Amino acid sequence: MKLLAYLLTAAALAAPVFSAYAAGDAPKAAKPDLVKGEASYTAVCAACHGADGNSAIAANPKLSQQHPEYLVKQLQEFKSGKRNNTIMKGFATALSDEDMKNISYWVASKAAKPGFAKDKNLVSLGERIYRGGIADRQIAACAGCHSPNGAGIPAQYPRLSGQHADYTVAQLNTFRDGSRANSTQMTQVAAKLNDKEIKAVADYIAGLR
Repeated sequence: MKLLAYLLTAAALAAPVFSAYAAGDAPKAAKPDLVKGEASYTAVCAACHGADGNSAIAANPKLSQQHPEYLVKQLQEFKSGKRNNTIMKGFATALSDEDMKNISYWVASKAAKPGFAKDKNLVSLGERIYRGGIADRQIAACAGCHSPNGAGIPAQYPRLSGQHADYTVAQLNTFRDGSRANSTQMTQVAAKLNDKEIKAVADYIAGLR
């Protein structure tokens, strides 16, 4: 009888919780704190990525207006070692999940400054690859995932528009040689591109807007 009374009491206590979930009132994730995000970004990230995420150093990516979910994923993978980068691992290891979220949403709120294609002899090749791929070698068009104007698809594929060509070249090379292994899709695409094609598509991406 005591056991039955205990079970009935437990069920009565749990009922409001289950009914709340059924009504769609499950606890919501905390919103990012942009004030804390700005403070953390300024302290940890600004020296390499610019005060507002518009990196002036071609080897370091622009982060402004990037999809925050993508940035959080990259920081988590730097921290875990899934994405291999000694410098970024050091910074990411010091950040909590909350820090990552706050930083990512703050820098994503900053407007990206446009970039420019620089190699007029390669830009037409880059455009063809970006927009149409290379059918006879089964290379998919970049635009299929990253959108025609390079805006990407939130939470799935990163924004590329205006990104430094040097950075894009470096990333495509690391996907190609396997030293960046956190995207099977990109590894498969990059494996089929030669140096000239990588340089051409990176230059075209730099001028997208």
